[in-house]
Order: sequence, then structure tokens, then C-alpha cells
Amino acid sequence: MSQAIISNTSYLLLNVVDLLLDILSYVGQFILHVLKTIVQHLLNLNMLEQSKKRKKHKEKGKPVDVTVKRGVIDVNWQLLLSSTLMEKKEVKQQKPENRTNYTGTFRRARIKKYKEFNENVKKLEILNINKVPFVTKNGKKEINVEDDEKKDQGSEKQRQITKFLAMDCEMVGIGDQGNDHMLARVSIVNKFGDCVYDKFVKPREEVVDYRTSISGIRKEDLINGEDFATVQKEVSELLKGKILVGHSLKNDLSVLFLSHPKNNIRDTSRYKPFRTITKGSTPSLKRLAKEILGIDIQHGEHSSVEDAKAVMQLYCTVARSWERDLSQKAGYSRKFIEV
Repeated sequence: MSQAIISNTSYLLLNVVDLLLDILSYVGQFILHVLKTIVQHLLNLNMLEQSKKRKKHKEKGKPVDVTVKRGVIDVNWQLLLSSTLMEKKEVKQQKPENRTNYTGTFRRARIKKYKEFNENVKKLEILNINKVPFVTKNGKKEINVEDDEKKDQGSEKQRQITKFLAMDCEMVGIGDQGNDHMLARVSIVNKFGDCVYDKFVKPREEVVDYRTSISGIRKEDLINGEDFATVQKEVSELLKGKILVGHSLKNDLSVLFLSHPKNNIRDTSRYKPFRTITKGSTPSLKRLAKEILGIDIQHGEHSSVEDAKAVMQLYCTVARSWERDLSQKAGYSRKFIEV
């Protein structure tokens, strides 16, 4: 009986000890939490005080206006300001920034480029065309493409072969899918815009695409055309010693298998003032005619006679300035300035 009581008593004591230990652990955790919060609060207060001290030090370190505190210096300063020694400088008004006021490493290059651009713009602004007559159809200005036979006999002088000739060619498609070019028509006009040569050319290969919607060439035109060798010889003799005017002349000369001296070529697609219209890219003849001459060409089927006249008309608008610019380069003759 006594052993049972002792065992029960020991069991109770163990439970009480466990309970006390749990209570002590909870109390210890609470005390640690309280201490932690107190320490954090104290640290925050110290940091705030230090920041306030720093601000006070900064305020104390502000520069003191000596002229206000020291009466003698203040008086002397006022006298100096009122004297003629301290003249007020006139504030110059800043002029509006000019596009030519460039600065930087490439200043000279930019100024030169800007001057050239201005000169090109002026050249385009002063264009005045009176060389080739217009005809008006349905309210639109167009190049006169009437046959020379219908013109008055008094214009014989204008139909002569002049020093300046404009040429344009029409081509048809040959080869795979008609992507290659073959000569189909050659037209040449003189300085006055009168047609001096216009012939269709017989095909030397099978024509895959006549390109009628653009070139205006049809099968019957080529059947009744001239032999290529004959046309090539006649054109070569006609252009010999002449100034050749055209648009993208490289293509026209290549289908003719001819060459021409570079100094005697005036290509409107490569003339810099004209290229300013398309911001440096190659302009089309249609756009140049519209922008500079104010006429519509190449609406529907093209005509090589019409295109050649438009090219000559474009050249005549800037002939003097073009030839003057070329005369300043080595290898070009000055005798073509007066055109």
C-alpha cells in the first residue's frame, strides 16, 4: 500500500516539475521578446538623435555673409558697386540658333554639306522651262508628241541634229520568264525636243513578254521593224561626238551594245539636285516630270519619244548650272557652258 502511494506521489511530482518548466520557458521567451523590443526602440532613438545632430552641424557650417555682418566691408562694397569701376555688363540677347552654327568634330563637313544642299534647292527653285512646247488635253499638260510631218516648214532648223541629243529606248522581255531585256524601239530628239530618229527593231530572239501595258510594243511593230545591226550602226553614227542626255542611260546603252564617253553623258537620274527630290535615292522620270515640269507622262503605255522629250526638257531647265558645275571638274570642256 505504501509503495502505491509513493509511486503516485512521484508521478504527481514529475507532472508538477514539467508544468513548472513549461511555465519558466514561456516566461523566459516573453522576457526575451520584451528586451528585444526595448533594445530596438533605443537604437532607433539613437539613430534619430544622430541624424538631428548632423542636421544641426550642417546648419552651423553654412557660409556666413561677411558683407552683412561686417559694417566696414559692407560700406566699402556698396561704394565699389556705386563707382564707375564696376560697370554693368550688357546682357546680349541670344540670337535664334541658325542651322549653319554647327559645333563638333565634323563641323566643317556639315557646313559644306548644308551649303551644297542650299545651292541644289536654289537651283530647283529657279527652274524655268520654255524650251519644249506643251499641249493641253483634258486640262492636263503633256509633252507634244505630234509627228514632225505635221509641223510647219519654218521649223526645219529645229529638226536638225544638234550638239545635245536625248535618247530613250523601249524593251521587251526575253529568256526565262521574260526577265531579260531586248531592244524594241529607239527614239532620239534634238535640243528643241523634235524627234530626229525613231525606229522599231526586229526581234533577234523569241519574245516572251512584249510588256505592252508599259512599253506600248506589239508584235506587229517588231515584225515591220528594222534590223538590229542597222539600228545600232545608225544610232552610233548619230551619237558620235554629241552630248547624250537621258534617264538611266546605262540601261539604254546596254541593250544597244554601245558605249559613250562619260564626259559626254548627262544622266538626269544621277543629277544631284534632282535626287534631292527623293532624298538621295534614284528618282523616276515620271516623278521628275511631275515635280519639276508640272506635266504628267507615262500614264498607261509609255512612249519612248515622249520620254526622250521629257528628259531633254528636264536637262534644259538646269543646263547652264549643270554645265558650269561640270566645267569645274578636270576632264570636262568649258565650251558647253553656254547652251
